[in-house]
Amino acid sequence: MPQSGFYAKARRGMSATIAQWRQLGQGDPDRLALILAETARVARLGEPEATPDGKALEAWSQSEAGDDIPLWAARTATFLLIQMPAHPVPKSDDEACAWAYCWLRNRDFASVDEARAVLPEHLQEKLTHAVGAAWADRQGLRLV
Repeated sequence: MPQSGFYAKARRGMSATIAQWRQLGQGDPDRLALILAETARVARLGEPEATPDGKALEAWSQSEAGDDIPLWAARTATFLLIQMPAHPVPKSDDEACAWAYCWLRNRDFASVDEARAVLPEHLQEKLTHAVGAAWADRQGLRLV
């Protein structure tokens, strides 16, 4: 059985992750949606069936979006946020869970210690606990 509600917290935090990326991207919503989809394709973070428009991106930024947010979009927004020179950080526990979930989905790690060790310095403190929870959740979903 999955760990106590981690995935639910991560899903709730995905809208805030996309909202933060939209805010920091400061661009035309349709252009930001295109960047998100094309980055997902190029970085192999998912394969969007179609390129979303700015309205879809805005909808995914709303807290009630929940399970409507495609995982490729959250994974890609996290990927882009982590690389920004402004060094943004998650603004809530739910958002930290989303970032940690995406961090583990975006890369392959042999252990939780490795996943934590290669976090960018500005995220070490903010994500260390969430990465541990994400790792435990992921391990809990594996068949023995």
